Amino acid sequence: MEEVDVEPTTTLIPGVGLKQKHVGFEWGPGDILVYETNFKLQGAGSGGPGFPFVHVVRKDEDIYSPILRKLFNESHHIFVGLQNIKDDMPSKNKKPQFVSVSKNYRSVIRACMEELQQVSILLAIELIWNLCEVLFIDAAPAGILLLHLLDWVRLHKADVDEKVREVLQSESPTHHHAYWEVVISFVLQGRMDEARQILMKQANLQPASRPIYQLMDSLLQKMPIFNPGSTQTLTEFDVKWRHWHEECDRYLQDNSFASNRHLETICKILVGDEDTMLEHKELLGTWYHFLVSRLLFFHPTVKPSELHYYAQVYFPHRVCPSVCMVLLTWNILGLISSIALNNWWFVAHLTDLLDHCKLLQSHNLHFGSNLREFLVLEYASGLFSHHSLWQLAVDYFDHCPEFGRVYLELQIERVPLETERKALKVLRICEQRQMNEQVRSICKIMAKRALSNNRLGSALSWSIRAKDAAFATLISERFLQDYCTRGSFSDLDLIDNLGPAMLLSDRLTFLGKYREFHRLYGEMRFTEAAKLLLSLMTAKIAPRSFWMTLLTDALPLLEQKEVNTYVHNAELQRPIYNCFSHGTNTVEHTAEEEV
Repeated sequence: MEEVDVEPTTTLIPGVGLKQKHVGFEWGPGDILVYETNFKLQGAGSGGPGFPFVHVVRKDEDIYSPILRKLFNESHHIFVGLQNIKDDMPSKNKKPQFVSVSKNYRSVIRACMEELQQVSILLAIELIWNLCEVLFIDAAPAGILLLHLLDWVRLHKADVDEKVREVLQSESPTHHHAYWEVVISFVLQGRMDEARQILMKQANLQPASRPIYQLMDSLLQKMPIFNPGSTQTLTEFDVKWRHWHEECDRYLQDNSFASNRHLETICKILVGDEDTMLEHKELLGTWYHFLVSRLLFFHPTVKPSELHYYAQVYFPHRVCPSVCMVLLTWNILGLISSIALNNWWFVAHLTDLLDHCKLLQSHNLHFGSNLREFLVLEYASGLFSHHSLWQLAVDYFDHCPEFGRVYLELQIERVPLETERKALKVLRICEQRQMNEQVRSICKIMAKRALSNNRLGSALSWSIRAKDAAFATLISERFLQDYCTRGSFSDLDLIDNLGPAMLLSDRLTFLGKYREFHRLYGEMRFTEAAKLLLSLMTAKIAPRSFWMTLLTDALPLLEQKEVNTYVHNAELQRPIYNCFSHGTNTVEHTAEEEV
């Protein structure tokens, strides 16, 4: 697939003709592959080949922008932390942690929104996630539910605050054209204290009308708001709210605010008059804002299970239900399916969180995996297609117990190994997970690449790491050939520190021991050097083409007095003679032939 942050391309397939176009597609995080499916090869004389197209169509352009890599990195840390919450922990202790995780996800989304100046797709994601948090993760009960819904609406209707600043910063706020829009917007959002403060500016300028302003101020001040931290029961709150509601209705019926149409409008809103609220739909902006405001002044003790009923009552003719409407029906599966093709990041992380909350236990797929794992696997696969995000995908695969290991093995083989640094990163991932086949494959690729560039030390290091005896033998022979040509060894640090690795092959053992012979000779430890040289001759691990070189190396030792006595020992003369006689008459089998 194409990189997600480059322009989509069109690839021509030559030599193929097409009579009738049928289109197939494959999709993944960030892009979609569209291709023609029923082409046929055309023979000679058929009028020439056709050229069907393969299109890589980029979706979600915003979500893969460089700035949003912060979203992927930060959410990765949150995801890993969520997996570490112990399953045996009591449910009552888990819930606050799950709510905290959800808020962390949303805070990352909002931080990215600020950097990207309110990207539309992130606005939608945060809006839906917030509602999921209220309905499913926090699972707010009656009374508290409406408070959370009001917070949700306020958070996503920020233009009210912008309008307030515009009004208050004007020369005469009470004469500003948006003054009453601000007051009514505050009331519709349940922000009664702020509405009272703005109203008082008008009351101070109209002494004659002060009594009705004070009356409205009293109604706004007395409006009961459920306090989850108090000892008041939901029933007691409901009784108190109904008394207040009846009081508002009495003032409306006796025309207490008839002299001021704006205050009368506010009073109609307080009693939940639907027509009045619909007249101000431009201040509400969305259908769900209207629903929450209507419930605030009509049924503040609404239960989660009743939300769908009220949504259907107020909006019975919605032809295309929005995602929020789907959520209000408690249709989690419908939510996921409606968003999956548009944003894999969102559905993967939200589904994972909902699964931890035990809300998706019944959603298993027919091919053996559950919904949560399927979506996480798809998201992680998409990360692997990105040059700077592929490492994040590893942890996602690790936490997919059914197919995560298989996906990781397949994806890791597709990571381009442009540099040794990247190869070491991939290798470390494989070694930590005992992916032995992939370890050998990576090491062999890098060893061959190093050898083709005549970097013998790097090639030998990779072949040792791969435990590839045949390749280590080949490279060892190249070291010896290089020694014969130059008269010295390259990569001495590597050869001097082979340790137990030299036992991987006889040729590598010989290379290590032969280098040790040179070191002993250089340190003038002639007797030890002579013993080692003779052991190399008698062990028969030296390449036969190298025997004459060994004998040549032995000549300077014979000039040393202590060595001369040692070598003339009758038991040590025969190996030298045998080595010499065989070395001049035996056909050599090279390491290349062995490989």
